[in-house]
Amino acid sequence: MKHVILVLPLMGALAACAGAQATRTSANTMVIDAGAAPACGSQGAAKVAAKSAAVETIRAGYDRYIITGAASQNNVSTTQMPGQFNTVGSSTYIGGGYRSYSATTTYAPGPTIVSGSHDRQLGVVMFRNGELGAENAIDARQTLGVEWADLVKSGIHTCL
Repeated sequence: MKHVILVLPLMGALAACAGAQATRTSANTMVIDAGAAPACGSQGAAKVAAKSAAVETIRAGYDRYIITGAASQNNVSTTQMPGQFNTVGSSTYIGGGYRSYSATTTYAPGPTIVSGSHDRQLGVVMFRNGELGAENAIDARQTLGVEWADLVKSGIHTCL
């Protein structure tokens, strides 16, 4: 049960970690711009972009697509916040003016803040079944799987 408790917050953090936007560039072409949270990694951004290409192909009234170009960018950075020093000491007076001092200082670093995103851009050409070139294109519904209709309605919002 401990493992489930630890995994659930991570799954919740990844639940809405990604998104994509399609820009139509002609009647049967588009550019997909996708971004994913640092926890998703570049592979997560690639999955979001590919699934978004399939979703947008169906939304546009097409059945199949070919990815004609791709670009990626890692905009993730980390920042270490200031930490805190804690010093504990003692002083002992031993007759004749002799003093003994002892001190220990510890440093606790501040939190690490991760920000930015992994980004992916795809150029996409769309086809209807039976059109010239469609035989080499990827089937959008097959890419999305059995829940393709739900994904077309809601879009891609997770990198899982």
